[in-house]
Order: sequence, then structure tokens, then C-alpha cells
Amino acid sequence: MSNSWDSYSTSSDNPREFLVSVELYVSNAAGAALRKPLPDSKKLPKRDSAGVDAKLKEKSSSNWMPLQRGLNGSGHWRSATCRLLEEGDRCLLNVYVDESILYQTVSVHLLHQTDIRPADNSLFYRKNCLGIFCIAGQRWTPSNTVEPLYIQFANSDTCSTWQALLKSYAIPEIYGRWFYPMDGGMYRMWRQVELTVIQGRNLGLAKHEISPNGVDNVQNNDGADVDISCEIHLNDILCSRTTPKRGSSSSDWHEDFTFPGLPPFESLDIVVWKEKKLSKPAVIGITRISLGNFRRGDTVEGWFPVLQTGSIGTDVQFGELRLKIRIDEEIILPYSCYAGLMATCSSRSFLDWTSDLESRLKLKTISPHLLSIAVATNVVIEQVQDYASREIDNSTSHHTLFRGNTILTKTIELCMTWYGKAFLEASIGPVLRRLVAEKVTIEVDPMRSGKSTRDVEKNVELLIHWCQEFWKQIYSVRTECPNEMRILFKTIRKLVEQRYRPGPSSVDNNNLLPWQSVSAFCFLRFIVPAILHPHLFGLCPGLPSLPVQRSLTLIAKVIQSLANLNATVQKEAFMRGVQDFLKDSLSAMIDYLMVVSTPTSETLSSLGDATNRHDRINMVNTLRQRTRNMTILDRESVPILPHLLDVPRHLAIITSAVIRGSRELNTRPRTGDDTDLAVDDFCSKCFEVEEEALLRVGQLATKLASGSRRPSFPDSAVDGSVAVDHVNRLPRSSILEITSTITSASSVTTRQRKPTRPSTAPSPTSPSSSNRPHMFLGDPLQTEPRTHSHAIPDEEKSSNGQNARPIHLKAPSTDSAPAFSARDAPSAIHSLQQMDSPGDYMDDQGKRKRGLLRGILRR
Repeated sequence: MSNSWDSYSTSSDNPREFLVSVELYVSNAAGAALRKPLPDSKKLPKRDSAGVDAKLKEKSSSNWMPLQRGLNGSGHWRSATCRLLEEGDRCLLNVYVDESILYQTVSVHLLHQTDIRPADNSLFYRKNCLGIFCIAGQRWTPSNTVEPLYIQFANSDTCSTWQALLKSYAIPEIYGRWFYPMDGGMYRMWRQVELTVIQGRNLGLAKHEISPNGVDNVQNNDGADVDISCEIHLNDILCSRTTPKRGSSSSDWHEDFTFPGLPPFESLDIVVWKEKKLSKPAVIGITRISLGNFRRGDTVEGWFPVLQTGSIGTDVQFGELRLKIRIDEEIILPYSCYAGLMATCSSRSFLDWTSDLESRLKLKTISPHLLSIAVATNVVIEQVQDYASREIDNSTSHHTLFRGNTILTKTIELCMTWYGKAFLEASIGPVLRRLVAEKVTIEVDPMRSGKSTRDVEKNVELLIHWCQEFWKQIYSVRTECPNEMRILFKTIRKLVEQRYRPGPSSVDNNNLLPWQSVSAFCFLRFIVPAILHPHLFGLCPGLPSLPVQRSLTLIAKVIQSLANLNATVQKEAFMRGVQDFLKDSLSAMIDYLMVVSTPTSETLSSLGDATNRHDRINMVNTLRQRTRNMTILDRESVPILPHLLDVPRHLAIITSAVIRGSRELNTRPRTGDDTDLAVDDFCSKCFEVEEEALLRVGQLATKLASGSRRPSFPDSAVDGSVAVDHVNRLPRSSILEITSTITSASSVTTRQRKPTRPSTAPSPTSPSSSNRPHMFLGDPLQTEPRTHSHAIPDEEKSSNGQNARPIHLKAPSTDSAPAFSARDAPSAIHSLQQMDSPGDYMDDQGKRKRGLLRGILRR
């Protein structure tokens, strides 16, 4: 696997000390222990301060500070310097404010890799933020703070590089390290939560105040003046928040949140807040969700109750939230275990696999992972070019070319999102956020506005003004288009020129068709959708208000007409006022399309100036030298720059998806053609990977159960003694009901620290999948999936009456996360029965825990 950094040679004596300028979040409590900033007389010289001001002004364009509302009321941001220092087996991260005041020292070598995670943009309305989660003993700070350390980097490249470097010194979550010393362990774990907060209803109203048909029975006097927002907590840590929405009866958010690389999780809490002018914010209620009861890899959508503890200790419902949740938890084997699957993937284009797996197995979510593998192997551009050539050759009319949602168009959309994030931000980000912040309202349809002709003309002038602002910004950054996108656009343009070259006697002149084919991707599927839905592309927080959405819709129509090189035909009569703008901008649009479809010879242009490029290359060289001496699993746990790729993880996710999709494979019609044979071969490779995972988990459980303690090695406890398990486990204290449309949970008792280890039983399989290996043990009638409501007791009582760890009645891991294979069943069951404690094992740098994989046979 190669990447774009390979063109730079490595140095034999790279520095082991790195410096970077960042923005540091300092809470009020932590800031009180710091010395006051230096007086103005001791500031930097005038020429330097001007440079700093320019830098901050440039950086502000990537933030959402003009749009935020009181999110930093409990703290502030300060300029800081991070110094990473390697001292033998130790690695220290010193954070300085005011150039010389030591704010915090973090022992990175004591952290787990899951303690170093990107902070969600909504947390501070800032991008490129990294969160470092420490506990006592892992850091020093004069303020004795327990809050996470949040730092913001100047750009995404610097953030990715530092994230990879910090994780190379941290402890990966590896199991079976002592039994597979050559690989460095048996497997590692990866977890992710995807959450969409869709809408809320009746928030703030008790259930008895609402009639059965959903109509309020009480007058809500302040409903129109109240702002409603949600805070998302994972394991008691605030991770993200929604934007405030006016009105409590019904709130529409449609905001997506993704939390990758998580530690073992137990609960997800959504705290619903209401805020009114001249009043303190108050909590309406909390939606508590036990993540252990969700089948891994499946999406659950429904209405979840918002609960508040009543006066007599009971829970009262105060509205509902409509949520969509997906939980992923993957066992990742060493890369060598995926050799057969990787060879099968490489035997054909990843677009062919995307098409076949989507049509035969109904898999619609694995295309990003196939694309990631193609990027890691440097074949993505070549394969997209070949596929585009085939699609254009098979096209019947240029009027419908690239207008449908085909595998090619969806893949190029992914490529543009992958490579063009910074380009999209530079193209429309600053202007779009300014329009949203100023709450610009444009309406040129007399039927909608109901205003006079003069007011409509003013709105047309306002529309033209903002279209000019958008187009001026888009055109000014045309040379910043990434070279990967330019290569794809050039391929499209050249293929269309060859396929639809007009003949000497042709009446239909297609001279503009090559340029229109480029705009069909660059604008129709990239820039214009980002104008229509900026929150989906990370350009602004939350869904804009309805009047602003209408303004963006009108601007998007004009920009798309310009991209179509069409200045005369307008469907709506009220849009004809923009024709002069379109005619004046046509030549500039053709020049824009020519620039973005002409590749350049420059590489790694996004690395910035020479100093930053030199520092980053040194860090990459250090990563190479460090990973060269690591064991296999340790090395593979460090993400690959510059895109933070993890190929074994992507292969594990693909395996899980294929196993789930193949449940009903035999019940679907088969033609016996080459596609069926290819899909069968792909599935067989995934089954082989799963069998290997089954074997490793079974071996680990058997060895730990029979040995009662790990084998001792000389000096093996040195590294293990510093591994600290700081994950708080949440014992469930209420009855949890899960149905197909609603999940409800009552209040949570005080959290207790418990050793954690995720269960690894796969989800049940359909009896019709006769060719699939058996995934469960015991009576098949006891392994049928639950389909309706089930009451799950919060805690199980052990034989002596003490509270034991609750048994998951539903498989809480991915389908590829292995249980025991049939041949290992007797010894595995006997081994689990012999375990004398309900605890868990966590095989992580010497941290001994008992009861490994407890619940592995339970659902």
C-alpha cells in the first residue's frame, strides 16, 4: 500500500521533538489557575503582529464563529504551542500558553488510541479540532482539571498528521497479545456510532397534557419564544450538540453526527435543553439509550421518549425525539488474514464490485470502503477512467448523459467529496456563511411573496447581487481544484469529445457538450448541492431557516443555469431578470471549466509553505521509522497518511456487510452468470475471514479460561503496568423496552467503574442460508431474532443475590465479529463455564480482566 507521501525520501536521523501552533480551549475553571496574559507593551513587533492578525483572519474562514450562540460561555480559546517530546519509552505532550506558561503535560504513552479522537464540529463550531481524553495519572496540570484537552489545528492536513503521530505512541486496543507474539496479538477492535437527530415533537409537554391524537390540551404561552437544542453524550462525555430551533411543539433538525474510533461504549444520552431570553437554560428531559442492545451494523429509526424524573422518583415523558442510530463494532484481524479477500477485490475494478454487491446483495453502504481500498492501492483514478469510458460508449443520447444516479456518478461524487473538501470550502464556504449569518431573505416569485412589483424588482436585484458574490468566489479559487478531480474531469471531457464529435453534415451542434459534461459533475453533483444543503457538506452548522433555504434555492438555480451554459431559457418568468448576469458570465464559466479539467504537474500543493511542508515530512518520516519496528497489529493500528486510511478496518467492515447481506442470498433469483459467480467467490472469501475470526476468539477464550492467568515473560509487565482502563461502565437501573418504532429508558443510577470487554456474538442468521457456516451454538430455536417488543431486566441477580453484569439479550456486535465455531463448541462452552468471576478480560498491555467474552453465546 502506497500513498502520496512516498515521493519524499526519508532521513536517517529525524528529530524526536515536534512543535505546532494551535488554538487551545481553556475552561473558566482551568483559566483561573493560569497567569494573566502579557500586557500590550510586551506584544510582538508590529510587523509580526500584522502577520499573526493576517493568519487569524485567514483561519477564521474555516470556522463557524459568526454563527455560534453561546456555546463557549463556560470557556474561551487561546493561542498555544504543543511540544511533543520522545524520551526513550515515554512520550510527553507539553501544551504552553503565552509562549512560556505550561498549561498541561500529557503522557501520551499511557493513553489508549481511543482517547485521541477528532472533536465533532458542532461541539465548538470549529473545524480541525482534536480531543485528548485523560484521567488522573496520565497528565499533569496545575488546575487539577478533569476535562478533556481540546486543540484546534490550522488546517486538516496538520490535524491528520498530528492525530496519526499521537496514536503511534498510544496503546492500541489489541486482544490476545501474549498468544500471537508474531502478529502482536489476535485482533484489535474498532467502534463507531452514527446518529441522526431528525426532529422532536411535544418537547416540554408532559404526556398527560397531550391528547391521544397528539394535540396539546394546555396552552403553551412561551412555545414560540423558546429555543430547543440537544446535547449528545457518550459514556457521560459531551460529544456534540444540535443547533437551536425556535418553538417547542415541533423542531426539525435533520443533523448527522458520526463518532469513530470509540472506546467500549455503554450508553448514549441526549439532553434536551430549552432556552428563553432573560432566563437560564433549563433541561426538558433526557433520552437514554443503551447501546449494548442494538444489533451491530443495522440502522434503527424511531421515536424515542424524552424523560424527566418526577417528584416521587418516577419518570415522566416530556415529548419525543425522532432518531436514526447505527452502531458498528468490528473485530479487525491482521492484514495477512485478508489476503484472499484483498486478492479478490483487486481482481476486478472496485466500481464493478460496488455495482455487483449493490445489485445482488443490496449493499448500499460499502462503496466508501471499497473506494478507500482503491485509494490506498493507488488505482482509483485509473479504474474510474475505465468505467467512465464504458458508460459513455454504452450511452444512447447525450441529453441524458450523466444525469442519472449510476454507479459512475455516485462514485465520482464520493471522489469529489474525498478529494475536494478544502476546495469546496474555499469555493462557497465564506460567502455562504455570510449569507446565513445575515439571514438574507430573497423571494422573486410574486405568488409566494404577495408583494408589489417594485418589491419584487428589489428582490431580483438582491438575487443578482448574491449570485455575483457566489460566482466571484467560485471563480477566484478555480486554480485550487485538486489534481485528482482535474484528472477525472479531463477524462470525462475527452471521452465526450470523442464520442459525440459533430460530423460535417450534422445539424445538432454539440460543441458545448464536453463542457456541460464537466459541469454535470463539478456543479450539478458537487457545488450546487452544497449550496442547497450546506449543513450536509460541513459548511455551516444545522439546517438554515426556511427563508434562508429559499434564498439558497434561488441562488443554486441561477448558478446551475450558468453551469449548463444556458443564458436564455428560464422556466419561471420571474427568473428572467437574471439573464443579463448569465450572459455576462458565460465566457468566465467556460474558462472555469477548462481550468478545473486541465491537470497540473504540481503535487501535494495543499501542504502549504516550505516550513510547514518540511515539518510535516519530518513527522511522516518519524512515523515510518517507528512503525517499522512495531509488531503487525500495532503497526496496522496507526492510520496511513495523508487520508488516515486503515485498510484492514475497511476490509473488516466489508466482510460484516457481506455476511449480513448474504443471509437471504439463496432466496433471491439467480441467473448463474459471471456476476453471480463473482459474488459467490467474494462471499466465500468473507466466510473464510469470519472462520479465522471465530477460531481466534475461541482460542483466546479457551486459553485464558484454562490458564487462569497469562503466561509471564521477562519485562512483559513494564508496558502493561501503565495501561489504565478509564472507561466508566453504566449499570442499567431501569427496564428497557425496544420495539420496531420506539426505544425508551428511564433514569440512570450512579455510574461505577467496571472492566469492559465488548461481546462478540454475531447477529442471527436466516435458516435459509444453508451454505453459510453455523454462527451460533445450541438449539436453533433459541437463536431466532427478536421481532417485537421485549422487556429486558436491567440487572441479573446471581445465585447469591448479588448484582451481576447484565446479559445482552441481543447480539451487540457485528456479524463478522466472531463467536465460537462448531468444532470449538464443547471446549469453549466448558471453558466459559469454568470461569469463576463475572468480570471481563481486556488483553491490553498487561491489564488483566476476568470473564473474557462473557455473553458471547447470548443474544
